[in-house]
Amino acid sequence: MPYTATDWEALVRRQENRLYRAALAILGSAPEAEDAVQEAFLALWEKGPADLRDEGAWLMRVLVNRCRSRLRARGRAETLPLWEDLPAPEPEERLELEEFYALPPQEREAVHLFYYEGYSTQEISQIVKCRPGTVRARLSRARARLRALLDPK
Repeated sequence: MPYTATDWEALVRRQENRLYRAALAILGSAPEAEDAVQEAFLALWEKGPADLRDEGAWLMRVLVNRCRSRLRARGRAETLPLWEDLPAPEPEERLELEEFYALPPQEREAVHLFYYEGYSTQEISQIVKCRPGTVRARLSRARARLRALLDPK
């Protein structure tokens, strides 16, 4: 049975902000993040509500896969984010954002899912389809890089 209009609207309202933040953290581009979120919702609409224990986790997994596809498609050509599109454009916060976006996409993905979305390393490993040790290694490398960049002593 497909979603009712009310159920669909409630689902989108519950999930859209967290999915957008994750996509923006991974992709670093607001228009691409919006497209990836839309593609994730479209995939859920096409699948329908059956056989899903946790729609939020399923959407996040689809979103991460869409973001990875977009990164591969653009040939790893990194673009600098437009500050007016980012949620924290204050001058003192720009350094942190620049350093965050300087991380490789897989490390940005792990940092965002762990620190901002609150997923455990086990849950992240299921979302991104890798081993928990790989997620912990990505987090460790990201922390070390950010620490070195933000506190050069």
